[in-house]
Amino acid sequence: MSAARTLLGRTAGLTRAVYQSHLLAPPVPIRVVTPASLAALAAAAVVAGAPGGGGSGFPHPPPAAALPPLVSAARSGGLGATADALPDVSPAEVEALAPRKFAPAERDRLADLQAGERNLVGLFQRATNSVVYVTTYSSDSRGRLSMNQAEMPSGTGSGFVWDDKGHIVTNFHVVRSAAGAKIALANKKTYDAELVGYDADKDIAVLKINAPPAELTPIPIGSSSALLVGQSAYAIGNPFGLDHTLTTGVVSGLGREMRSPTGRPITNCIQTDASINPGNSGGPLLDSRARLIGMNTSIYSSSGSSAGVGFAIPVDTLSAIVNELIVSGKVVRGVIGISYLESSQARSLGIDTGVLVLDVPAGSPADKAGMRGTSRSAFGGIELGDVIVAIDGEPIKNEADLFKVLDDKKVGTVVKITVNRDGKSVVLKVQLGASQRS
Repeated sequence: MSAARTLLGRTAGLTRAVYQSHLLAPPVPIRVVTPASLAALAAAAVVAGAPGGGGSGFPHPPPAAALPPLVSAARSGGLGATADALPDVSPAEVEALAPRKFAPAERDRLADLQAGERNLVGLFQRATNSVVYVTTYSSDSRGRLSMNQAEMPSGTGSGFVWDDKGHIVTNFHVVRSAAGAKIALANKKTYDAELVGYDADKDIAVLKINAPPAELTPIPIGSSSALLVGQSAYAIGNPFGLDHTLTTGVVSGLGREMRSPTGRPITNCIQTDASINPGNSGGPLLDSRARLIGMNTSIYSSSGSSAGVGFAIPVDTLSAIVNELIVSGKVVRGVIGISYLESSQARSLGIDTGVLVLDVPAGSPADKAGMRGTSRSAFGGIELGDVIVAIDGEPIKNEADLFKVLDDKKVGTVVKITVNRDGKSVVLKVQLGASQRS
């Protein structure tokens, strides 16, 4: 079966859905709001309750056998992945970690390396077989009347082997516009991939290949709950199409926030100065024992290339979502069922804090609770809807706060939503509905 048919055949609406989230996608920017623009305002909003991602976690498959220490934490007073900050490991220990025997010349060279260099060689040899090269394809028709279809490469990215059943984890944005994808393992063998599921809100996708278990090396899973700024970090991926590239750095910051393809915030991200460039997306960020601590996702750069500020989705977030996608192929979150106006646009209406409700679809959880949307008055003017300012006592200053609060809520939970309505404070009880993408 061609990759064009195996990957996204059942997600024809994927591109359309990418900008949907718990509530709604960011609407089209509106400079001036007038009575005549109300219809455009409503049309710009995407109704909440659209498919979303994430949810409760399931236990990860048993991790790979415990690894001998590769690289210890940097000595007191030392920072980063510097060679002189690493303990001595013998060439034999490094070779024991590698998936293949070294040639005599390689063995001699390994013996000449400094201790820190040997450790990095061992880390790379142990981890590189878990890293894959992702090539995405689009379907290209050769003429209007031709039925012949050709698979045209449309992009590349990175990913890693999750288990011995062939599950591959990468970023959603790597495959979101693809008709198909192929996965190249470290042994250079290539397999067609099919989509298992994705979470656009967290920029995570799970693919599957039919490869023999003997060819699959699941990546060892670490933890992101106790990371320290200054500890070593290592990225392996395929920047600019250069497969299995290793870059080194440190954990530069913790608790960062970035935006997913839907505009929804991804919280608790890891910041690193390990070089991350186009093509690294979906690749692993590792600790000094070659354990996964995050998935490289984005960079902060004015040029589009690495500027020493990269971000990774933390593995604790990743594990919960990946395992739910593997089990059910979809993710479910609680939603209130509204469309809203972005805070940057709401300020032009004099709303400096809170989230303005644009539309409340009939039958939605918000509608059942009596929430009011923005509407046109009988005289042609605009009557602003409710402004959400708190949920269960948590202040809501903008849509990012709204998403964060709802992330912790389950479907069926009754929440108390405080809204400003005509200058008065009103509390509504809303039972969260389900938002799911299959």
